[in-house]
Amino acid sequence: MKNNIHRVDLIFHDLDIEKSLEKIQNTTAETILEELKLSGLRGRGGAGFPTGLKWESVAHRNSREKYVICNADEGEPGTFKDREILQKKAEKVFLGMAVCSHTIKATKGYIYLRAEYGYLLPQLNQQIHRFNGELESLDFPFNIELRLGSGAYVCGEETSLIESLEGKRGEARNKPPFPVESGFLGKPTIVNNVETLVYTAHIALDGGEFFRDMGTDLSTGAKVFCVSGDTEKPGIYELELGMTLADFNDQYGCEDIKAVQVGGVAGYCVPRKNFKNTIIGYEGIPTGGSMMLFNSSRSMYRILHNYLEFFLEESCGQCTPCRIGCQQLLKGIEMIKKGQKPAAYLDELQELAETMQLTSKCGLGQSVVHPFNSITTHFREEICY
Repeated sequence: MKNNIHRVDLIFHDLDIEKSLEKIQNTTAETILEELKLSGLRGRGGAGFPTGLKWESVAHRNSREKYVICNADEGEPGTFKDREILQKKAEKVFLGMAVCSHTIKATKGYIYLRAEYGYLLPQLNQQIHRFNGELESLDFPFNIELRLGSGAYVCGEETSLIESLEGKRGEARNKPPFPVESGFLGKPTIVNNVETLVYTAHIALDGGEFFRDMGTDLSTGAKVFCVSGDTEKPGIYELELGMTLADFNDQYGCEDIKAVQVGGVAGYCVPRKNFKNTIIGYEGIPTGGSMMLFNSSRSMYRILHNYLEFFLEESCGQCTPCRIGCQQLLKGIEMIKKGQKPAAYLDELQELAETMQLTSKCGLGQSVVHPFNSITTHFREEICY
């Protein structure tokens, strides 16, 4: 594996939108699908499903109505890359949606924008109006509409997002069927996040080989990382995948960093002793982009307490494992800290977190186990004493 700790300039690189649209119109859907599969691109929201396979599934479905949805509900704490992309390169996001529409034969696209990003509405609506005009002038049978979310963390999950987009309460659907079969209004639907769509545009225009040449065999390409916390270099960086956490800390942290939360609140907390053996990618720990660094002054108990308060607040309450589980995990560590429960009670709480992962309906309840068990395993002394 080669060293992948160097910067990439792709996401924020300029493109001629009109010429790009013309090139896409003259490229077959089959060619785009093959290049996407060649590239190895996976969804950059965190789940990591192969984008080419996802698009192919919808492209081959016999339906008169198909939809493209851009998931811009960037609600994961510590993640702020999609906002930056929309502020600076929104037309590249629209272009990615147009590439998808051409590939799967969809005529309508929606951008589901996080409610807290409402201040972007005037700018984005103007840009969408211009882009739709360009599409019309080229007889490109597609148009985009922007919808504002309802401020719920669970709407970052694609089926909850679709429910909200349809005017319903944002709650996860039972799967199957998946959105590629029955999504928006019961029709085949592609849901990709902001960053993924920009990469699909570049791959459709330039082929998939250049993207596969970056990163590693299992984690091809680049990724936009949001660096925050105890660092002198906070910000947004586009880096190749496959670096170790030790390399990352050498670049953006310091000797006093004792842990990095990879993937936001729903991700894993990695202690310093594991930095050298932790790869940022699908060989190790994949991430939606958030990298929060904590130095020795931070209380891991307080960090975990904050995470659990967040999960408790954001749980939709639809399923019992998540609704009750979040409450009990928070109460549990509080009782241990106060001496009302023995340290051994932490083992029971870890089992509860694992049960939540197996039985919760959506990604919120399923992901609580990641921060809870990683923090309570590696920093047990800070939780119990």
